[in-house]
Amino acid sequence: MNAIDTNVLIYRVDRSDPIKQAKARLLLRRLSAGEVETVLFWQVLGEFVRHLKFWQLQGRMTSDLVRKYVATVRFSFPLEMPTPMVLDHALDLSERHSLSHWDSMILGACKAANVTALYTEDLGSPTQYDGIQLINPFV
Repeated sequence: MNAIDTNVLIYRVDRSDPIKQAKARLLLRRLSAGEVETVLFWQVLGEFVRHLKFWQLQGRMTSDLVRKYVATVRFSFPLEMPTPMVLDHALDLSERHSLSHWDSMILGACKAANVTALYTEDLGSPTQYDGIQLINPFV
């Protein structure tokens, strides 16, 4: 199973980097039509909404556009809600790998949902944690 990180969703709508925007659009189209299921984590959706609302406050986006982008993403992938196991996995991963809280939370969500590939620009090296392969779609 696949998952996507917030940065992929942000690049999908961010016109300031047309190269990354094109890569994000292509990846999301491919994943939504793919043979392997891709999930959207509640945390990722929340971070995406926060970022879009910030742009709205800056005047870069209307509230209608925020709602449109959120709906598009929300209905393109199944929404995976957090469970208590996410926090347990996150604390374990954070301790063993010296990860930040938010990085360990998304990896904990991946582990709880049996995700084997996380598309992200973040986290860096190593490129695998507990069987979760990190794939940077922008390189």
